Amino acid sequence: MVDLVFPVRGGSVPTDHAYPLYGALSGAVPAFHDAQQSLRFAPLTGVRDEAGRLRLAPWSRLRVRLPAEAIPNVLPLAGRALDVAGARVALGAPSVEALVPAPALESWLVTFKHGEEPAAFLATTRARLTELGVAGEPAVRAFESGPRAGEVRRRVVRVSGAAIVGYALLVSGLTAEESIRLQERGLGGRTKIGCGFFLPAREAK
Repeated sequence: MVDLVFPVRGGSVPTDHAYPLYGALSGAVPAFHDAQQSLRFAPLTGVRDEAGRLRLAPWSRLRVRLPAEAIPNVLPLAGRALDVAGARVALGAPSVEALVPAPALESWLVTFKHGEEPAAFLATTRARLTELGVAGEPAVRAFESGPRAGEVRRRVVRVSGAAIVGYALLVSGLTAEESIRLQERGLGGRTKIGCGFFLPAREAK
Protein backbone atom coordinates (compact mmCIF):
# COMPACT_ATOMS: atom_id res chain seq x y z
CA MET A 1 0.00 0.00 0.00
CA VAL A 2 1.15 3.53 -0.81
CA ASP A 3 -0.25 7.05 -0.65
CA LEU A 4 -0.95 9.01 -3.82
CA VAL A 5 -0.82 12.67 -2.74
CA PHE A 6 -2.47 15.36 -4.87
CA PRO A 7 -1.87 19.11 -4.42
CA VAL A 8 -5.22 20.89 -4.02
CA ARG A 9 -6.24 24.40 -5.07
CA GLY A 10 -9.46 26.25 -4.41
CA GLY A 11 -11.25 28.51 -1.96
CA SER A 12 -12.96 26.69 0.88
CA VAL A 13 -15.11 23.62 1.52
CA PRO A 14 -17.30 22.66 4.48
CA THR A 15 -15.33 21.29 7.41
CA ASP A 16 -17.61 18.24 7.20
CA HIS A 17 -16.85 17.48 3.54
CA ALA A 18 -15.95 13.77 3.63
CA TYR A 19 -19.18 12.49 2.07
CA PRO A 20 -19.42 15.18 -0.67
CA LEU A 21 -15.76 14.51 -1.47
CA TYR A 22 -16.48 10.79 -1.71
CA GLY A 23 -19.28 11.54 -4.17
CA ALA A 24 -17.03 13.76 -6.28
CA LEU A 25 -14.20 11.21 -6.33
CA SER A 26 -16.58 8.35 -7.17
CA GLY A 27 -17.98 10.37 -10.06
CA ALA A 28 -14.49 10.85 -11.48
CA VAL A 29 -13.10 7.39 -10.65
CA PRO A 30 -15.85 4.76 -10.10
CA ALA A 31 -13.39 2.49 -8.24
CA PHE A 32 -13.84 4.72 -5.17
CA HIS A 33 -17.42 3.46 -4.97
CA ASP A 34 -16.48 -0.21 -5.41
CA ALA A 35 -16.49 -1.99 -2.03
CA GLN A 36 -14.13 -4.62 -3.45
CA GLN A 37 -11.42 -2.07 -4.14
CA SER A 38 -8.81 -1.31 -1.45
CA LEU A 39 -9.08 2.40 -2.13
CA ARG A 40 -9.43 4.98 0.65
CA PHE A 41 -8.81 8.69 1.09
CA ALA A 42 -8.25 11.20 3.86
CA PRO A 43 -10.28 14.43 4.02
CA LEU A 44 -8.66 17.51 2.53
CA THR A 45 -6.16 19.38 4.66
CA GLY A 46 -6.47 23.11 5.24
CA VAL A 47 -7.19 25.81 7.81
CA ARG A 48 -10.38 25.52 9.85
CA ASP A 49 -12.34 28.68 10.60
CA GLU A 50 -15.19 29.43 12.98
CA ALA A 51 -17.85 29.37 10.28
CA GLY A 52 -17.64 25.62 9.72
CA ARG A 53 -15.42 26.00 6.67
CA LEU A 54 -12.01 24.63 5.73
CA ARG A 55 -9.90 27.12 3.80
CA LEU A 56 -7.58 25.49 1.30
CA ALA A 57 -3.97 26.60 1.62
CA PRO A 58 -0.86 26.27 -0.59
CA TRP A 59 0.02 23.13 1.38
CA SER A 60 -3.45 21.52 1.13
CA ARG A 61 -3.47 17.96 -0.12
CA LEU A 62 -5.76 15.06 -1.02
CA ARG A 63 -4.23 11.78 0.17
CA VAL A 64 -5.40 8.53 -1.45
CA ARG A 65 -4.25 5.19 0.02
CA LEU A 66 -4.21 2.26 -2.38
CA PRO A 67 -2.21 -0.74 -3.62
CA ALA A 68 0.70 0.39 -5.78
CA GLU A 69 -0.64 -1.59 -8.74
CA ALA A 70 -3.89 0.42 -8.58
CA ILE A 71 -2.18 3.80 -9.12
CA PRO A 72 -3.06 3.93 -12.87
CA ASN A 73 -6.76 3.67 -11.97
CA VAL A 74 -6.60 6.91 -9.99
CA LEU A 75 -4.32 8.98 -12.24
CA PRO A 76 -7.34 10.44 -14.13
CA LEU A 77 -7.78 12.68 -11.06
CA ALA A 78 -4.61 14.60 -11.97
CA GLY A 79 -5.56 18.00 -13.35
CA ARG A 80 -9.23 17.34 -12.59
CA ALA A 81 -11.58 19.91 -11.07
CA LEU A 82 -14.10 18.47 -8.60
CA ASP A 83 -17.33 19.91 -7.24
CA VAL A 84 -17.23 19.34 -3.47
CA ALA A 85 -20.45 20.58 -1.83
CA GLY A 86 -20.68 23.38 -4.38
CA ALA A 87 -17.01 24.37 -4.11
CA ARG A 88 -14.57 23.97 -7.00
CA VAL A 89 -11.50 21.97 -5.98
CA ALA A 90 -8.68 21.53 -8.51
CA LEU A 91 -6.21 18.65 -8.18
CA GLY A 92 -2.62 18.84 -9.40
CA ALA A 93 -0.15 16.15 -10.43
CA PRO A 94 0.29 13.60 -7.62
CA SER A 95 3.37 12.22 -5.92
CA VAL A 96 3.75 8.70 -4.53
CA GLU A 97 4.68 8.28 -0.87
CA ALA A 98 5.50 5.03 0.91
CA LEU A 99 3.78 4.34 4.22
CA VAL A 100 6.16 5.20 7.06
CA PRO A 101 6.09 3.27 10.35
CA ALA A 102 5.68 5.50 13.40
CA PRO A 103 5.23 4.61 17.09
CA ALA A 104 2.09 6.78 17.29
CA LEU A 105 -0.66 7.12 14.70
CA GLU A 106 -3.64 9.45 14.64
CA SER A 107 -6.97 9.46 12.82
CA TRP A 108 -9.14 12.55 12.48
CA LEU A 109 -12.28 10.44 13.05
CA VAL A 110 -12.96 6.80 13.94
CA THR A 111 -16.53 5.52 14.22
CA PHE A 112 -18.10 2.35 15.60
CA LYS A 113 -21.70 1.25 15.86
CA HIS A 114 -22.86 1.86 19.44
CA GLY A 115 -19.63 3.75 20.15
CA GLU A 116 -21.04 7.24 20.73
CA GLU A 117 -19.80 7.52 24.34
CA PRO A 118 -16.03 7.70 25.08
CA ALA A 119 -15.90 4.64 27.37
CA ALA A 120 -17.80 2.41 24.93
CA PHE A 121 -15.77 3.80 22.04
CA LEU A 122 -12.44 2.98 23.70
CA ALA A 123 -13.59 -0.51 24.71
CA THR A 124 -14.57 -1.25 21.11
CA THR A 125 -11.35 0.29 19.84
CA ARG A 126 -9.24 -2.01 22.02
CA ALA A 127 -11.21 -5.05 20.84
CA ARG A 128 -10.82 -4.12 17.16
CA LEU A 129 -7.10 -3.44 17.57
CA THR A 130 -6.68 -6.85 19.17
CA GLU A 131 -8.45 -8.45 16.22
CA LEU A 132 -5.93 -6.72 13.92
CA GLY A 133 -3.03 -7.98 16.01
CA VAL A 134 -2.17 -4.44 17.13
CA ALA A 135 -1.16 -4.03 20.77
CA GLY A 136 -0.91 -0.23 20.83
CA GLU A 137 -2.66 1.94 23.41
CA PRO A 138 -5.65 3.94 22.14
CA ALA A 139 -6.64 7.35 23.51
CA VAL A 140 -9.39 9.76 22.54
CA ARG A 141 -7.82 13.03 21.51
CA ALA A 142 -8.69 16.22 23.39
CA PHE A 143 -8.63 19.86 22.36
CA GLU A 144 -5.29 21.34 23.40
CA SER A 145 -6.28 25.02 23.51
CA GLY A 146 -9.19 27.43 23.18
CA PRO A 147 -12.52 27.44 25.00
CA ARG A 148 -12.84 23.65 24.66
CA ALA A 149 -9.35 22.82 25.94
CA GLY A 150 -9.35 19.43 27.66
CA GLU A 151 -12.63 18.26 26.10
CA VAL A 152 -12.54 15.12 23.98
CA ARG A 153 -12.71 15.64 20.23
CA ARG A 154 -16.15 14.22 19.57
CA ARG A 155 -16.80 14.61 15.87
CA VAL A 156 -19.70 14.07 13.50
CA VAL A 157 -19.71 13.18 9.82
CA ARG A 158 -22.97 13.44 7.90
CA VAL A 159 -23.86 10.77 5.36
CA SER A 160 -27.06 11.25 3.34
CA GLY A 161 -28.44 13.43 6.13
CA ALA A 162 -27.60 10.99 8.93
CA ALA A 163 -25.16 12.11 11.63
CA ILE A 164 -22.43 9.54 12.36
CA VAL A 165 -20.66 10.16 15.70
CA GLY A 166 -17.04 9.30 16.40
CA TYR A 167 -13.82 10.58 17.94
CA ALA A 168 -10.35 11.70 16.96
CA LEU A 169 -8.12 8.79 17.98
CA LEU A 170 -4.44 8.41 18.89
CA VAL A 171 -2.87 4.96 19.03
CA SER A 172 0.61 4.90 20.61
CA GLY A 173 3.20 2.29 21.56
CA LEU A 174 3.16 0.66 18.13
CA THR A 175 5.84 -1.56 16.65
CA ALA A 176 6.87 -0.84 13.05
CA GLU A 177 4.88 -3.85 11.84
CA GLU A 178 1.76 -2.84 13.80
CA SER A 179 2.04 0.74 12.56
CA ILE A 180 2.09 -0.28 8.91
CA ARG A 181 -0.72 -2.79 9.43
CA LEU A 182 -2.99 -0.17 11.01
CA GLN A 183 -2.28 2.32 8.24
CA GLU A 184 -2.99 -0.30 5.59
CA ARG A 185 -6.17 -1.66 7.14
CA GLY A 186 -7.72 1.37 8.82
CA LEU A 187 -10.15 1.04 11.73
CA GLY A 188 -13.87 1.24 12.35
CA GLY A 189 -16.71 2.03 9.98
CA ARG A 190 -17.17 4.44 7.09
CA THR A 191 -13.58 3.93 5.91
CA LYS A 192 -14.65 4.52 2.30
CA ILE A 193 -15.42 8.14 3.17
CA GLY A 194 -12.20 8.87 5.02
CA CYS A 195 -12.93 7.66 8.54
CA GLY A 196 -10.35 5.48 10.30
CA PHE A 197 -7.55 6.81 8.08
CA PHE A 198 -4.30 6.90 10.08
CA LEU A 199 -1.19 9.03 9.71
CA PRO A 200 1.88 9.45 11.90
CA ALA A 201 0.63 11.61 14.76
CA ARG A 202 2.81 14.61 13.92
CA GLU A 203 1.31 14.72 10.39
CA ALA A 204 -2.37 14.19 11.11
CA LYS A 205 -4.48 17.33 10.67
